[in-house]
Amino acid sequence: MTQDPRYPIGKYQVTPYSEETKNKWIQEIRFVPADLEQVLLNLDKAQLDTPYREGGWTVNQLVHHIADSHMNAFARFKLALTEEVPSIKTYDENAWVLTADVLETPLNVSVTLLHALHERWGNLLASLTPEQFERKLFHPVRNAEVSIWDLFTIYAWHGKHHIAHIKALRAEKGW
Repeated sequence: MTQDPRYPIGKYQVTPYSEETKNKWIQEIRFVPADLEQVLLNLDKAQLDTPYREGGWTVNQLVHHIADSHMNAFARFKLALTEEVPSIKTYDENAWVLTADVLETPLNVSVTLLHALHERWGNLLASLTPEQFERKLFHPVRNAEVSIWDLFTIYAWHGKHHIAHIKALRAEKGW
């Protein structure tokens, strides 16, 4: 059976809360920027402009998407911590990867942003109690309340998921 190229590490799975899982995922969140930096080493402009899979975004778009997505996620975590079941704003990821800041900004800007953001995010996550991980927000696309823990599940997976896309492309192309 061939692996679905959209999900090189599989789809994310909600995992029950545990301190061990929390601590493991916080470390993974903290390492996303460095892992991303590593997988981008020595790629030239033509390689950065290559889609990571047929019908997918370019490596450039993918990196800026991670920054966009994680900035939105961080804001969602803060909203869920400071408001009672806030309704979040969704966004069109496919439209966002076509904006000028994505198409014209060097990747190192988003990687640098991710280093700072993930430091703050890791510190925030490490401070949360089990009760705080149960706090909720309302996700309009899902038409459901989602806990901070469930969001954490998604984002502990998300960075690794996209880094795996770039690794798979590099392996396929022999870069």
